[in-house]
Amino acid sequence: MLLVLATIALPLYWVLVTSFKTPDMVYIQPPAWWPDPVTADPYSRVVEQVPFLRYFTNSLVITGALVIAKLVLGILSAYAFVYLRFPGRGLVFMLVLAALMVPNQITVISNYALISQLGWINTFQGIIFPLAGVAFGTFLMRNHFLTLPFEIIEAARMDGCGHMKLLLRVLLPMSWPTVVAFALITIVNEWNEYLWPFLVASDETVAPLQVGLARLISTDAYIDWPMVMAATILTITPILIVFLLLQRHMIKGLTSGAVKG
Repeated sequence: MLLVLATIALPLYWVLVTSFKTPDMVYIQPPAWWPDPVTADPYSRVVEQVPFLRYFTNSLVITGALVIAKLVLGILSAYAFVYLRFPGRGLVFMLVLAALMVPNQITVISNYALISQLGWINTFQGIIFPLAGVAFGTFLMRNHFLTLPFEIIEAARMDGCGHMKLLLRVLLPMSWPTVVAFALITIVNEWNEYLWPFLVASDETVAPLQVGLARLISTDAYIDWPMVMAATILTITPILIVFLLLQRHMIKGLTSGAVKG
């Protein structure tokens, strides 16, 4: 376990210490494992020399919109597959499973052509709508709903619960661990999304952080590696914070709402 931890932590440590180095310390041999002197200038240069705050705001907008859309669509569609009866339900769910097997890269050309025809290039909607598919979320939430006690569902229906009341007041309170896991996976995936925003965003007005990081090193000129590493630290820190917060709620949800059958 210590060996695995060291393998994972070593690159993160190198990124962190490099973000506090002066540019000339990056190229010295042997490598310096501790900055001397320690300087926070790379972080100042990130804010002053590149539109980092704009990239950060764009990432918040894109990730927030996609998380809300995927949670709502995933939960509602999963509820429909489990608790509603309609013709072709099995076939539709098979199509959802088939969508899980299609890599996103295959649909890039057709999606780009559609977004271009709609005039959505370099817009938030052009980035968000093609990424709002919820095949994974539907599959995850459907399987979870199938494990909930059927007696509770029947009791709620006998008490007069309609579909929305049943979902909001009965199913979701028992499903917080799965919902939080779904939200956490979605946040991490969408925050780190690079290919599609890179194709659609032509400037910093809508480009997220991942595209901004790539543009810091996509030049043949001198690369300020301490500044790049500082931008990397600032990019991953919000995800680490969100993970710690959601992990606490996930553990709390696992120990609450238990039903003795």
